[in-house]
Amino acid sequence: MLTPLDIENKKFSKRALNGYSTEEVDDFLDELTLDYEKIYKEVQESRKTIERLNEDITKYRQMESTLQSTLLMAQSAAEEIKNGAREQADSILSQAQASAQSEISKIDGEVERKRMELADMQKQLDTFKANMEGLLISHLELLKNPLKNMN
Repeated sequence: MLTPLDIENKKFSKRALNGYSTEEVDDFLDELTLDYEKIYKEVQESRKTIERLNEDITKYRQMESTLQSTLLMAQSAAEEIKNGAREQADSILSQAQASAQSEISKIDGEVERKRMELADMQKQLDTFKANMEGLLISHLELLKNPLKNMN
């Protein structure tokens, strides 16, 4: 690519007949040089801008990749924590149910033992009543016939 300096330093051979006006060619080349210099600088600035933007894009893509990896790790960690909590809750619930069932069994056994004690006491009471009734009847007989029993 030609530089503005190349255009400015370009010299044309002069012809004596039917040649170009050196002054017009030089004026045109000066004008062309200024425009070309302006465009050349813009192109150079654009290239620098494009290079900087490409570097930024690369940096942002790396950041995006890092963020995606971080997000995936965070999601994975959250799932692990959730699963661990669920397992712990299930374990606690199972232990509580087993403990409750054990307590229910103990209480049922205690209730049954107390029922048997009550039934036993009821029998003892019935026996005591029967014995008392028999004793009272025999004493009553003694009282009714005091003389009979003395003989």
